[in-house]
Amino acid sequence: MTVGHYEANLDGAGVRVGIVQARFNDNIGKGLLDACLAELSLLGVLNEDILHVTVPGALEVPLALQKLAETNQFDALIALGAVIRGETYHFELVSNESGAGITRVGLDAGIPIANAILTTENDEQAEVRMQEKGRDAARVAVEMANLTLALEELAEATEDVHYDA
Repeated sequence: MTVGHYEANLDGAGVRVGIVQARFNDNIGKGLLDACLAELSLLGVLNEDILHVTVPGALEVPLALQKLAETNQFDALIALGAVIRGETYHFELVSNESGAGITRVGLDAGIPIANAILTTENDEQAEVRMQEKGRDAARVAVEMANLTLALEELAEATEDVHYDA
């Protein structure tokens, strides 16, 4: 028996991407955004196929992602931001709730979301990770957009097959 295989596709030509960036810890968010946009460009995503919006913090990111998903204008979404541990329980609350919200939006809307909201112990850890995480978010968004589109085409092709009884 032959097993089918889908090769990862990082060709961003024609891929439409929505980016939601939290402004809290803004210097980290800007670093994530710069790296993400540079990588999207390298992958072939055009500037006119990208919409970037900002929200106050990580807890507001899921709602903005949901509203973007509802427009049906995007093939993938990206969440950017940083939650840096402080001296209170607030870190865990924000990290857990924003992550769960982002996952729920992606599953409910059926759209890939690259979650690049850093959760670190301190500013230094966030600064070290922001470039790679921003680039990674771009790659994940393009790869998953292409995979989702390919699987949707497969499902449509399968629906067109009729069997005689």
